[in-house]
Amino acid sequence: MPDLFFGNGCDIQFMKKYYLLGTFFIAFICSCVAQEITMYKTFGGVRFERDTLALSIKMVKEILRENPLAFEEFNKARVNYNVAGILGFAGGVLIGIPIGTAILGGNPEWAFAAGGTALVLASIQFNRIFKSRALHALDIFNEKVGSSRIRPEFYFAGANVRLVINF
Repeated sequence: MPDLFFGNGCDIQFMKKYYLLGTFFIAFICSCVAQEITMYKTFGGVRFERDTLALSIKMVKEILRENPLAFEEFNKARVNYNVAGILGFAGGVLIGIPIGTAILGGNPEWAFAAGGTALVLASIQFNRIFKSRALHALDIFNEKVGSSRIRPEFYFAGANVRLVINF
């Protein structure tokens, strides 16, 4: 019976070599394309990088669109980022008004400064929530790439200290 798939005179060993070579080539291309996104915490913010390229928050959102769970988590993080920005700006203005009035020699309303301080402190908390949610979204996305990150966490309870390491 003639070999209908390979045709006459085609060597199966020859085809196996090309199949193996093709498999390695596809694996190499996939490893080059699938790069993880890293987040570096800076003073008062974060910086996202993929390979050596710095990414904006909008660019990270577009990249995470291919993973629905990571995309949803990052959108929740962006809400916290926006709230933190609004509260921080409003708090800075409320702190600046009495200080400016005092510098110009007027009678400052220090209640504005106290309210501004409360807003700035609230914005710091929203910023921390943004960082943790964004990091969680990137961990979800980077799982697909095959990378993992060790996350040590410290818990303090009275005089006890506990270290938990998540993989």
